[in-house]
Amino acid sequence: MRKFTTIILLSCFFSVVCAQNADINLLKSINVHSSPFMRGYSTVFSKSAYATVVAVPVVMGTVAFIQGDDALLKNTIYVGASLAVNTALTLGMKYAVGRERPYERYPGMLDVPYPESSPSFPSGHTSIAFATATALTLKYPKWYVALPSYFWAASVGYSRMNLGVHYPTDVLAGALLGAGSAYVTYLLNEWFWQKRENKRIIWY
Repeated sequence: MRKFTTIILLSCFFSVVCAQNADINLLKSINVHSSPFMRGYSTVFSKSAYATVVAVPVVMGTVAFIQGDDALLKNTIYVGASLAVNTALTLGMKYAVGRERPYERYPGMLDVPYPESSPSFPSGHTSIAFATATALTLKYPKWYVALPSYFWAASVGYSRMNLGVHYPTDVLAGALLGAGSAYVTYLLNEWFWQKRENKRIIWY
């Protein structure tokens, strides 16, 4: 876990310090000339992020209890743990790096309908979306799970740039952090249940 965190932090430093000009130029091309359709698309997907990541484990857990499905409940716990780990890492990095939002650093350059106040790097919406998509795909490795999950996560990431609230490197780091935290949590989850010989937690 420490090695994983160190790699992400080094990537953060490189991205913030070395890629600023390319970052803002690419962001301008995505944000400034956006069509009304894409702006609406981005608003919908951006606002869907946190509602979806709450709904997924809630629905999974509810179905597991109703049906007495032990495997589904364990998968629910894993998804919830992935999101918790991801949230802790994302918030820690945001305030450790302390990067300004692009519209704060370049006032008047971007069209930003919904300004936000937290630090910019990494993108929390993107991170939590990719953590959800990766966790679901690892537990249910089917195309009809992976394809819509990652399409949604990628749309969330794009929306954050289209709305002018994140640099491309914020979004890239968020995607890597989300997928990575879900994968590391998956490995720990598999180890934990192997140690417990996959004992049931639902007995009815």
